[in-house]
Amino acid sequence: MPDTPRSHGRKTIRPTLTPRSLMDGGEELAGVWQARVVTLFPDAFPGVLGQSLTGRALQEGKWQLHTHDLRDFGIGRHRNVDDTPAGGGAGMVLRADVVGPALQAAQSNARGRWPVLYMSPRGRRFDQSMAGDLARCDGVTVLCGRFEGVDERVLEHFDVTEVSLGDFVMTGGELAAQAMLDATVRLLPGVLGNAESTVDESHSNGLLEHPQYTKPASWEGRDIPPVLLSGNHAEIEKWRRNQSESLTKVRRPDLWAKKRNNPGK
Repeated sequence: MPDTPRSHGRKTIRPTLTPRSLMDGGEELAGVWQARVVTLFPDAFPGVLGQSLTGRALQEGKWQLHTHDLRDFGIGRHRNVDDTPAGGGAGMVLRADVVGPALQAAQSNARGRWPVLYMSPRGRRFDQSMAGDLARCDGVTVLCGRFEGVDERVLEHFDVTEVSLGDFVMTGGELAAQAMLDATVRLLPGVLGNAESTVDESHSNGLLEHPQYTKPASWEGRDIPPVLLSGNHAEIEKWRRNQSESLTKVRRPDLWAKKRNNPGK
């Protein structure tokens, strides 16, 4: 029987059909958004997710994090998790008969809309829209890959969605998973003190965020733009919109083209 998954955050037990050995020390919070992470490095979590707003929300029970150690499902005395690629080639591939049972355990008792994601450079590019969609789910299970990847059959069997942070390759999916979860958790109800703070952020409306300023009014010969000190909220809003559009045109012409083609979004 696999070892106990690790759980982080406040614990309020609810009834479950999950075997007791899988739940000791890993009780679920009733009605709370959950992230279940399958990884070879459970000690990497919560990592940065345990800090600042996401960490406070974790302790307050506004979301919950479980980690499932992939090594616990390994084969044989040495708990092997990988083998050489079929057909030859460099590196090692995570075995389907290891990853499959791990995902099965992680998905145990998952209810409602609960996608299974695999952090992969060949996946769909993660963006703010996906973060918002994940925040509206009941929970998410994330598989962190290593080596040359995961046996394709397990991805097909569990209808796994591959997700990428960008066009680059990392040594594993743990950092990518934390970045994705951070972007998602901060959109959950009650995590941010001011829900309006997400409205004008970069990518929330298809544009990059306008520049921000605070005290002092003058620093190193550079002044805060006078319009921001004018008290004229209509002019401030107009200035911020113009700045967002200008920055997007210059820095992300791809986003600007998309915005122009979909002006209502």
